[in-house]
Amino acid sequence: MAASIIDGRAIADAIRGEVRQASDRLTSTRGITPGLAFILVGENPASQAYVRMKGKGCEEAGFYSVTERLHESVSEGEVLRMIDRFNLDPRIHGILVQLPLPPHIREARVIRAIDFKKDVDGFHPVNVGRLVIGRPCLRPCTPLGIQELLIRSGIETAGRHVVVIGRSNIVGKPVANLLLQKGKGANAVVTVVHSAAGDLSRFTLQADILIAAMGRARFVTAGMVKEGAAVIDVGINRISDPTAKSGYRIVGDVDYDGVCPKAGHITPVPGGVGPMTIAMLLGNTLSAAAGTLYDD
Repeated sequence: MAASIIDGRAIADAIRGEVRQASDRLTSTRGITPGLAFILVGENPASQAYVRMKGKGCEEAGFYSVTERLHESVSEGEVLRMIDRFNLDPRIHGILVQLPLPPHIREARVIRAIDFKKDVDGFHPVNVGRLVIGRPCLRPCTPLGIQELLIRSGIETAGRHVVVIGRSNIVGKPVANLLLQKGKGANAVVTVVHSAAGDLSRFTLQADILIAAMGRARFVTAGMVKEGAAVIDVGINRISDPTAKSGYRIVGDVDYDGVCPKAGHITPVPGGVGPMTIAMLLGNTLSAAAGTLYDD
């Protein structure tokens, strides 16, 4: 029997509708319109596309948004001054600096410069620390989206063994910490594996929930997946396809066709985790505008 397909687009659309309703209530009851500032450095086509999609999401959610486009040669100091301006702007509740940045700009310093209460990417060291110790905070969008996919698909996490392939600061580490916490959609037993583990199947075959986030096309095969496991594919990889107009197509880190008949649930690529990231970004901005996360 083939796996149940987790429709990330449908779930993301539902969340975006909820965000729009909550945003309208915030505006009508407290006079607050959530505001999000984007800073885009350089001409990276993928980054430009992402910012356009995020800006469209803001418009649909009833948010105020502004996009600052800077030349690739801009100084680090100028980027930091722009962040400081948005930190002080009461109309702006979230600041997103689109990554990657040019090599001469230190990513870590840029992230630290953002007011952690406006850090809607969830990358600031204060928010990372609060996530680890289980305090309310703005959480990274993709890991949060993974958790919402599990919750809204009725996939139990409490006491289940989650295996995360990949240890990036953007997905692997934060999703492991998120699912470890006590609470809804968490309380899991979590193992993080990576390239140093050698034969990864020793671990992945134990997974009730397998999260693939290593950035290698079709790396996870059916032989690595336990019968009936939920498989969450975070990968976005471009592979050659002469039959496609563009000459390429997008696949995940999971061999979808091979794994689908064995898994209990599975996310497609595209259409799985991807749409959730922007939905969670909008949710984070709404939370930042409401201003209740850091009352402690």
